[in-house]
Parts: sequence; C-alpha cells; structure tokens
Amino acid sequence: MKVNGKYRQFQTINLPDRSWPSRRIEKAPVWCSVDLRDGNQALVNPMGIEQKLEFFDLLVKIGFKEIEVGFPGANEVEYTFIRRLIEEKHIPDDVTIQVLSPMREEFIKKTMESVKGASEVIFHLYNATSPSQRKYNFGKSKDEIIYLACSGVEAVKKYRCLVPDTRIILEYSPENFTETEPDYSVEICSKVTKTWNADKDNRIILNLPSTVECCLPNQYADMVESFIRNISDRKSCIVSLHNHNDRGEGVAACEMGILAGAERVEGCLFGNGERTGNLDIVTMALNLFSQGVDPQLDFSNLEEISEKYERLTGMSIHPRSPYAGELVFTAFSGSHQDAIRKAIAERKKSGENQLWDVPYLLIDPHDIGREYEGIIRINNQSGKGGAAYILEHEFGIIPPKPMLPIIGRVIKQAADQEQKELSADSVYEIFAEKWLNTKYPLNVFEITEKHIEGERGGSGEEHVAASANIEYLGKRYVITASGNGPLDAFVKILRRTTAPVFNITSFHEHSIGSGSDTHAMAYVQITYEDGTVKWGVGKSSNVGRAGIAAVVSAINFEE
Repeated sequence: MKVNGKYRQFQTINLPDRSWPSRRIEKAPVWCSVDLRDGNQALVNPMGIEQKLEFFDLLVKIGFKEIEVGFPGANEVEYTFIRRLIEEKHIPDDVTIQVLSPMREEFIKKTMESVKGASEVIFHLYNATSPSQRKYNFGKSKDEIIYLACSGVEAVKKYRCLVPDTRIILEYSPENFTETEPDYSVEICSKVTKTWNADKDNRIILNLPSTVECCLPNQYADMVESFIRNISDRKSCIVSLHNHNDRGEGVAACEMGILAGAERVEGCLFGNGERTGNLDIVTMALNLFSQGVDPQLDFSNLEEISEKYERLTGMSIHPRSPYAGELVFTAFSGSHQDAIRKAIAERKKSGENQLWDVPYLLIDPHDIGREYEGIIRINNQSGKGGAAYILEHEFGIIPPKPMLPIIGRVIKQAADQEQKELSADSVYEIFAEKWLNTKYPLNVFEITEKHIEGERGGSGEEHVAASANIEYLGKRYVITASGNGPLDAFVKILRRTTAPVFNITSFHEHSIGSGSDTHAMAYVQITYEDGTVKWGVGKSSNVGRAGIAAVVSAINFEE
C-alpha cells in the first residue's frame, strides 16, 4: 500500500509535564449508557419501542445511573418511547435519563416537551467544531460556531419553563473533539459554560468525543489533561469522555482519559455504535474489576446480558470479544490447558476469595456467571492437560499422571484426523474406544470366581479360584487358576495362553458416580519381558472385575 501523501502524523500537544502516566484508576467513573441512542442508530434494524423498553430495564438492572434514551426532537418513535418511559414509571428515582438535541430551536423545544414529568434530565447539546466540519459541513467561522452553540444553550434556558418540575442538567459536546484545535475546544466550552451560568452547585457536563478515533490513546489523554488545565472554571464542570473505536483503541484511550482527570464515560454494551463502534463499557468495567476496582455495574450474569443484547439488537458478540466471547475462557493450546488444569485443581484446596492467579485466565469465570466446564476445549493444538481436564470434569475419570501423555497423544491424533474441535463427548468416545471397549487380541467371554477362606481365626490364607472363557488371537481357552485375588488369578490364567508374559508394574483405582450407580475405575501399567510398557483402563461395578478389565485393556492397547 502507498500512502501517497493522503495521510499524516497526528499533531501532538506539547505537554512535557503531563501527570496522567503516574496515576492509577482508583474508582469507577460515572457511567452513561448510550445504547438506546448512539447504539440504536447504528443497528441495521433499529429497535422498536417494546424492545427499547426491555433494553432500558436491562440497563437499569446492570446498574447504570445515567442512560441516554434518544433523539426525540427528530424522531416520533423515540419521542413516544420517552413518554412511555416517564408515564409508565420505568425510571427509578436514582436513574437520570439523557436526551440529545442539535442546536436548532424547534428541536430543543420538542425535546424539552418529551421529558415533561421526569424528575431529572440531562439535556445533551452538540455541534461540530473541527476544521473539516466547519469547512465542509457549515461554511462557518470559529466565532459563528461559538455563537451557534451559545444560542442553543439560550434556547434550553428559554424552554425550561415547559418542565418546571424537572431539574435540567446541561451537557455539551464539541463534536469531534480530537480533531478540533485544543485551544478552540477550551474556548467554545468556556463560552457555553458561562452562557449556562454553571457553577459548583449547577455543574455542566463537558463531553469530549473522540467521534472518529484518529490518534494514539496517550495523545488523547494529553488532550484531555490539557483541556482540564485550561478550562475556565474546573469546579463548575464534569469532564466526560465519549470514545469511538476506529483505530481499535477505544478502551485504552478511555482508560488513559480517566487517568488524565475525566470523571464520566459514555459508551455501549459490547462496543456497539457507528462504524467500528463506541467504547465497550463491558470491557472497560471488567478491566477495572480485574484490577480490584468496583466498577459499580453488575456483570455477574454476563451470559444472560449477552443473550438479551444479541436478541434485542440483532448483533452478534464476537467469540473472541473480551470477557463475553464464547472462546475467551477456552484454551486449545496444550501447555495452556495443563497450566489451567493444575492451577484450578490446586486452588480448590484453598479459600474461595484468595488472590486470583490462574495462568492464562485474567479473571475467575464464576465472577461473571461463566462455568469452568467450558474453559478447556480440544483440537489438534491441545495436549495432555486438556484431555485430562475434560475426562475428569465432564466424566469423573482421573487417570494417573504417567498415563496422561499417552491419552494426550491419542486425542491429538484424533483431532488431527478430524481437522476440527472435538466435543467433550467425542473425547470420551475416543477414550472408551481405545481403552474401555477393546476386544482384540484378547477378549473375555466369561469369568467365574470362587473365594476360598479358611476357618475364622485360622492361619489359612484367603485365595480366589477363577475360571475364564477367553479368546486370544482368535484361539479360545477355558482355564482355571488360583491367586491371592481375582486379578492375580486372571494373570496366572493368561500365562497359560500364548499371550506375552508381563508383570503389573503400577495399579491405581478410584470410584466414579454415586449410590447404586457407583462404578470402580482401575488403571494398570503392564511391563513385558522386553521392557515394553502399556497402560490399560477398566470400568466395572465390581472392583475386582475393573482390575481385570484394565489388564485386558492394556494388552489390547495400540496407539
């Protein structure tokens, strides 16, 4: 690609004594959701009134205290929606609605009429201030744009009489703050603040939109800090941010803008909005949460919120979207899976609220309503840890550690052949096919056992006589032998066939299930005379038979 002179570096502010880099975010900003206005206008099929009512109730439930509800001066659907919000009493006492209007007097009058009956309203005015918009959109000078802004404020003051019982808070946005000359942004905001007669008891919200994200996050933070230093009366204003995501850095820019001194943030759930979207409030809030800062928003049931968002907006959440994406708590890499499995197993021995330090997982999925079962999934990048996690947490199967590399290889080979992710059920089926259900070269048709005990209190040792009807490499045998238990007797039976001689060099067992459905799981390692080692697995309601099945499994196993 050739730039061909069309683009240039962003013109930075000279702020050598910037203070924001050394600060930390210690508390959540005031959040304002603009899902119902900025987000809604970006939908292919904007929400209807009933959908917007449900979405508003969702935002209230999450904990938003400021919600921009529409553009009532320009749209009858939004006007009707706002009237229903007020008349049907959807707005809790601690929630303030926000309405947007351009500077035209007829729009301001109708917008004011739409909020009659609300106890408190943020009246949001905006006008374009950047050089390109002054040049292309309006053909107006800087002074003319300031006059337009102040005239809009005077119109709001004029029509306040229409809502005598409503407290009006003014918000002003110099649209495209990032592309407006910094000194001009300060000038126009200072004039608007003075026109509104703002003071510390009647503060104005000065909103600084990155309408088109066009600079680095640190450059945006410099602009915000410079603005705050130079605004005429800092105590009379609340500095707000409205970030877009054209460069994919909206969250970072917003975080740095808060470090620079902003107190309030506008954005949408999951970053919905025009073009590449608005600030993603879910990511922003949970970033704070991951740092031990209370976000003052409740995303503890993020899957339910995600489902409602997708249903109401028709938008899909990307599977890699931070926190909410289907795959964000999923590990395919074998080394990642092993680290996660080991850490989670170890943490279960400790307290619930200990410092979160699980490798590869930024936060505990349980904190946002996700489950551990979905953390590890299997494809051809997976290793022993992933397969072991699935077998243990989905099916209660806990193979001994030395057997895990073999299981990992078997599962990986199957994933290579399938060329796709393997479900938990598929992992179990592969495991069962390789170890639990094999019948060749050794197959057992029938085993009977007779337990022989001496006189109670006598010195005679207990032993078991076993008779087996088996087949090895197609040849049938009916053999009886005795041993100190069913497994020992079975091994002695095999030594009277053509099966290779082996010794059991490791044995492990555990129960699986509960009540009448309890089964024994047995794992044996056998070592042949030539040093070859194999692992087998057996499952049975009878402990002794589980060990026998594990020996059969080991003899039959082939990678």
